[in-house]
Amino acid sequence: MLTVEEILVQLGALRKEYQDDEEDPTYQALHHAYLFISYKIGDFRAYVAEAKRLEEEAD
Repeated sequence: MLTVEEILVQLGALRKEYQDDEEDPTYQALHHAYLFISYKIGDFRAYVAEAKRLEEEAD
């Protein structure tokens, strides 16, 4: 599973691919997801940790 930082890097890279058209719904979705996760990084870390734990239990 990706780390929180790796997820943000990937979201940021995808966002940059679409930033030439800021009205594009894909850009807007990526942009807002990136900002929300950045602002709520503690909550996102907890979510990723829980998802990782559940993934490991499933294996």
